[in-house]
Amino acid sequence: MATCRGLSTHRADSWYRRPTTARPCARARIVLADDDDGVRADMSASWLAQMGWDVSVVEPVDASLRSEAGVPRAPAPDAAPVEAVSPTTLAGWLEAQDGQTVVLDFTASANYVKRHIPGAWFVIRAQLAQALQSIPAARRYVLTCGTSQLARFAAADLRALTQAEICVLDGGTLAWLAAGLPVESGETHLAVPRTDRYRRPYEGTDNAAAAMQAYLDWEFGLIAQLDRDGTHFFTSSDAASAFVTSRCMVARARWRSARPGSR
Repeated sequence: MATCRGLSTHRADSWYRRPTTARPCARARIVLADDDDGVRADMSASWLAQMGWDVSVVEPVDASLRSEAGVPRAPAPDAAPVEAVSPTTLAGWLEAQDGQTVVLDFTASANYVKRHIPGAWFVIRAQLAQALQSIPAARRYVLTCGTSQLARFAAADLRALTQAEICVLDGGTLAWLAAGLPVESGETHLAVPRTDRYRRPYEGTDNAAAAMQAYLDWEFGLIAQLDRDGTHFFTSSDAASAFVTSRCMVARARWRSARPGSR
């Protein structure tokens, strides 16, 4: 039986339409797997092959023959030792409201906006020094992210910038949620702008129709660019046109579904 570990859990026909933060490595070998009859994987592989990618498709197998479940954990080096505190301990520090404890959240901005520990500051690790200029000084900083894996690495960076006590939240924000502790949502405390990902013009519900039309005009303009480019590996201009047209149709549909009052 053919098995592949570490595959994306997203649909096979959607990876090239995802945010730039989730793109695969440049010129990596791509292996596509489908959880149904293989049609989506075969279709996506056809497009990718015409674009010059090294792509393979795993033959469909019955669900009972699959050996793994859940989200695969990517291997990572060990972070420098840092004190960990439980969600209950952190909740007590924050409840005191003495200004001694500040929470820094290193998760993706989309996750932060969706939900975060009340009062936590959104920080991009690469901009930590800049972020500290916007965050009130504290005696103690508690770092978190989804699982605190990234927070543990950021702790070493923070240690070089402050003499304050530094801790990480044991289990991260997911452990805070599992403990039934409160969260808030929105862009409540952004220490740095949300530049960790590119937002397409049709994302959200407050984008003007003109912005969406400008995006579609740019997409359709790619056809003429492909005609002048000899490196795209499409077998014909019709194939290139079909590819761009399909992208535009998906973009328009997603934008319409995100508009207020849409179903």
